[in-house]
Amino acid sequence: MLFGIADWLTRPPPLPGYAQVRNAWRPSEAWLYDRNGVLLDSSRVDFATRRLAWTPLDRIAPVVRTTIVDSEDRRFAQHNGVDWLALAASARDRVAGKRPRGASTLAMQLAGFLAPDLARPGARGWLDKLRQIRAARALAGDWSRDQILEAYLNLAGFRGEAQGIGAAALGLFGKTPATVTRDDALLLAALLPNPQAPAEAVARRACALAHEGNCARFPALAASALGPARSLALDPGLAPHLADRLLKRPGMRVTTTLDIAVQRVAVAALRRQLLGLGATRARDGAVIVVDNASGDVLAYVGGVGGNSSAPSVDAANAYRQAGSTLKPFLYAEAIEKGYLTPASILDDTPVELDTASGLYVPQNYDRAFKGPVSARAALAGSLNVPAVRTLLLVGVDPFRDRLWDTGYRGLVEDGSYYGFSLALGSAEVTLAEQAAAYRSLALGGRWAPLRLAADDPRPAPRAVTTRAAAWIVGDMMADPVARAGTFGLDSALRLPFWAAVKTGTSKAMRDNWCVGFTDRFTVAVWVGNVEGDAMRAVSGTSGAAPVWRDVMLALNARRAGAPPPPPPRVEARRVTFAGTGEQPRREWFLAGTSFARADVAPAEARRPRIAAPVSGSVYALDPDIPRDRQRLAVSVTGAAGTHRLRLDMRDLGAATTAPVIFPPPGRHQLALVDLAGRTVDRVIFTVR
Repeated sequence: MLFGIADWLTRPPPLPGYAQVRNAWRPSEAWLYDRNGVLLDSSRVDFATRRLAWTPLDRIAPVVRTTIVDSEDRRFAQHNGVDWLALAASARDRVAGKRPRGASTLAMQLAGFLAPDLARPGARGWLDKLRQIRAARALAGDWSRDQILEAYLNLAGFRGEAQGIGAAALGLFGKTPATVTRDDALLLAALLPNPQAPAEAVARRACALAHEGNCARFPALAASALGPARSLALDPGLAPHLADRLLKRPGMRVTTTLDIAVQRVAVAALRRQLLGLGATRARDGAVIVVDNASGDVLAYVGGVGGNSSAPSVDAANAYRQAGSTLKPFLYAEAIEKGYLTPASILDDTPVELDTASGLYVPQNYDRAFKGPVSARAALAGSLNVPAVRTLLLVGVDPFRDRLWDTGYRGLVEDGSYYGFSLALGSAEVTLAEQAAAYRSLALGGRWAPLRLAADDPRPAPRAVTTRAAAWIVGDMMADPVARAGTFGLDSALRLPFWAAVKTGTSKAMRDNWCVGFTDRFTVAVWVGNVEGDAMRAVSGTSGAAPVWRDVMLALNARRAGAPPPPPPRVEARRVTFAGTGEQPRREWFLAGTSFARADVAPAEARRPRIAAPVSGSVYALDPDIPRDRQRLAVSVTGAAGTHRLRLDMRDLGAATTAPVIFPPPGRHQLALVDLAGRTVDRVIFTVR
């Protein structure tokens, strides 16, 4: 009866087996690998403790094993889980009133790790010690000594939140457990009795464990190891933003499509450019590199830290204003529908458009206008007014729908929300969307989502633009002569091999883009400030373009990009230009749309219209200027030789006289009428 009660009182909780413990181990980290299994980055997922992967005993330096065994359980190899001699010595010290020596073996401590109830605060009585002894003996009977030592080294707490030899070696010394030295091992052993002890106390205990006369090195070693937490030195830290995006559970090991060599090139190019620009001009950037054939993302750089004020923001997946980077898709749609050819003449002169929110007056980047230009020169030179005129041909809603089909999923409103500014990139897009969209041009107008992980599906690309239109737009973007009027002949966009490229700068200089492709790769670069403040003195070719150039040169170092051959339904023809200043050249056309001469339409061939005032204008009279001195000039363009003007049904005379009017305050209607009295144009304006 008494024996039964004693057995019940000292019975330990059931303990798991070695295999169960190892299989249940969950590190606090998750790991990101490149396409070849090389570590790219890791991410902390569990913040309760810091645990790395389980470390087998044969991957722990022998000096660690011997040092910790000598410190914690010197007769480990001889006893059956309980060191009776040490227990007897501890009991003798207690009876003598001395401070008792530690008598817990590795097996007893391991039992406390596996069943925390055995080592709970206050569990110091004889019954508790007997329960721990019985648990240790059970472990020693079921586990081998190597298994006990391995589990102990993986479950022991060393310092702060570091649990296990893996986290301790990396966190304290920046090493793997296999490369720990004897002095490192002495510090680890010195931490075990009190992991939170001050550095001075740890140094003294390490000295005692070393059994040496000269211990002058230990205070400095302890201060260095136990100072501010060091980063895990063996973690390359090459893709932290992608790691945070893909690594969600402790212990995850995700193999990506990235190539560590390409990732290093992209990181270095972006870091070098941001360092050159300086924090006062631009602080952030992002780079994505895509393999055109597979859709695999070979590099994903969401930022490089440095001077960034928000380094955790993934700039590669953040929505930013697109700027001129949407223009290639606008021209592709216009060419596909037969509205334009690369040789078509567009008018780069001031234009004012009446919209629901007021007048829209697009400007070019340099605030200058080039007059009549070909569509090729307009796209390559990123001219804004011709793009708006092209949008008038295509229509805002059809263009918005085309962008949606091309993967720009931030365009959640209808076309009227964006208006004519959509031609100039007023919509918000991500760098990943840009890379996928430009890849579709490289694939002949076929779009498919990009792949980031090795197990991502490979959906078949779907056609969003005709192959012929996509090829022609790519040829326009790759033409260094066509872009020379805006960017010069020797800008960062010109490479020693074929590459199609487009830059873009958003409103108020908040975003700078450079996206382009060769026959094998698409590279997308963004430079700016993630907090949205404007950059200073950064243009399309001085911000993102140098990064794009450096990455492209590295990707094509072994085999230069080659121009893709023209697809079916594309034909070449020599074209001469009159009135534009452009030299004769061979131009590409959709089959059946070619012509040999491009000329500016004469005034008499244009539709008569009122150029000024613009409908919707509001004019305010200045009370300090005499009323009869405040005049409003009327301007008419086109074949209006026989037309007349009427202001509020009052005849103003022939349209060609360009009359000056003195309208009183109020709402006015100005009409242009032909000989038959039909109104061919009308504007409404207000005077206040």
